[in-house]
Amino acid sequence: MRIGLLTEGGYPYVSGDAGLWCDRLVRGLEQHEFDLYALSRSRQQEDEGWVPLPPQVSRVRTAPLWTAEDDGVVYGRRARRRFTECYGELVGAVCAGANPGGEGARVGASGSDGVSGDAAEGGSADLADRFGNALYGLAELAREEGGLVGALRSDIAVRTLERACRAPGALRTAREARVPDLLTVTAHLERTLRPLSLDWYGDDGLGAADLCHAAAGGPAALPGLLARHFCGIPLLVTEYGVPLRSHYLALGPDVAAPAVRALLGAFHGLLAAEVYRRAEILTPGNGHARRWQERCGADRARIRTVYPGMDATRFAEVGESPDRADPDTLVWVGRVEPAKDLISLLHAFAEVRKEEPKARLRIVGAPAGPEGEAYLGHCRALAAQLFPDEAEGVHAVGDNPVSFEEIGGPEAPTLPEAYAAGAVVVLSSVVEGFPISLIEAMFCARATVSTDVGAVVEAIGGTGLVVPPRNPRALAEACVALLDDPERRERLGAAARARALELFTVEQNIAAFHGIYLQIVSHCPVRRVVLDEAGEPLPFAVPAESHVPGRWTGPTARVLPRTAPGWATTAPVRATPLAAAEGA
Repeated sequence: MRIGLLTEGGYPYVSGDAGLWCDRLVRGLEQHEFDLYALSRSRQQEDEGWVPLPPQVSRVRTAPLWTAEDDGVVYGRRARRRFTECYGELVGAVCAGANPGGEGARVGASGSDGVSGDAAEGGSADLADRFGNALYGLAELAREEGGLVGALRSDIAVRTLERACRAPGALRTAREARVPDLLTVTAHLERTLRPLSLDWYGDDGLGAADLCHAAAGGPAALPGLLARHFCGIPLLVTEYGVPLRSHYLALGPDVAAPAVRALLGAFHGLLAAEVYRRAEILTPGNGHARRWQERCGADRARIRTVYPGMDATRFAEVGESPDRADPDTLVWVGRVEPAKDLISLLHAFAEVRKEEPKARLRIVGAPAGPEGEAYLGHCRALAAQLFPDEAEGVHAVGDNPVSFEEIGGPEAPTLPEAYAAGAVVVLSSVVEGFPISLIEAMFCARATVSTDVGAVVEAIGGTGLVVPPRNPRALAEACVALLDDPERRERLGAAARARALELFTVEQNIAAFHGIYLQIVSHCPVRRVVLDEAGEPLPFAVPAESHVPGRWTGPTARVLPRTAPGWATTAPVRATPLAAAEGA
């Protein structure tokens, strides 16, 4: 089958998010044909280029989300009125506050202000329909008139947003929006809605796909929504993170005004709800992401948890010889940044040293950006303060029990060697999605001590010790418990490796998506029309068995997607004779 793979800031760019997962998926499903539709996030990302693409990638189309030139489209009076109506409906739904967990949701959940739970649920459904209809109305306008960039940046858009903010029933914080807030929100909506103006939705684009697979929610899934709307192409959405949660975290009170936070939170909540409502199947990467999707209105019956696939072969040698570990060494591996809470880890290690004087801590990882550099410097200073250099004799050079290293150095030349260096692998994060470093440690048959954040408990099951975050004493006690009990370490490490090989390999990930692709296409086949020489529909032009994987028939006619109402194809393609189409 033909898959339209949709990404935003990801594959095929070298620095893209989830690029490794997408590349393994495409290479593993070599029996299918992939077309990539990628939205880039920055000029730097585009300048860094693409990863090498496998032969089953037949086409790549890209568009920037970080910039857009004015398309030069000038709307007439009728088009301007139509834009004002659609955009007014969209921002009206946003200002009404239907974001999951937002002000409107809290009122409905609490039953305050005289609103019953059923009425609140009905109101949320009405707002979701209002938002979705307005979104597709804007897309149809862009398709007919040539683009929305200029209109979304215009004074009309700002005034329309202002009227929606002042309308009865708007969020209290929306009514308090000032002119700078309105301009900020208008600019953000224009950037996010740029996929509506793309020319990807014809029979030479996503309309020719059998399935659209969005590698993330949010803007990445927008082209999939439009392909479904215009051409009836089924949509699959995979989320290994939660874009809505990331948006909430990024737009904190020290970054944006309350009105901006409320309006953009409502917009992204409604967009997520529309994506979850229209997707045939949702595949979160863990239970943490699944709970977010369900909270945003996703139908539980259409959710399939598919864990990310990782290459286990690179850790096989270490995993099959766990006795290489230093029995007194703790290892931490990851990106150095404040969310990893290395400060608590260092304080916990100070408690560990009181019980285990020979214990050592190896911190292996590179800083993540300027903030990570500053945080690493702070951690080094704290380590020097907590642990003065030690020497065995009065004439020997002292050595600090805490070391800071990077992969590729003499002490940790490779990632597997870093995990092999210690008896226990520690994770001390206060914020975590899916804990990749823990899975790698499990492949290496290492016992783990980790904080109860994100999908940590789901990932390790019962194969490691879990403690509350920001609790150095609990972290220290768990580490001491494993350092003092080598048999328990070995038992937990063996169980961890068995669990990782069962759930988190590339093979299980590819097999899961192969089955999901077939399930979607079998239940939601794309109906296409083939025309004969006279321009009439040709019956039986596409054999039924052509939907079964494999080459069952000879060459078939090129077919056109069934056109959406009000959108005519400009050049119908004539079919070959029926006998030739069936390979007779």
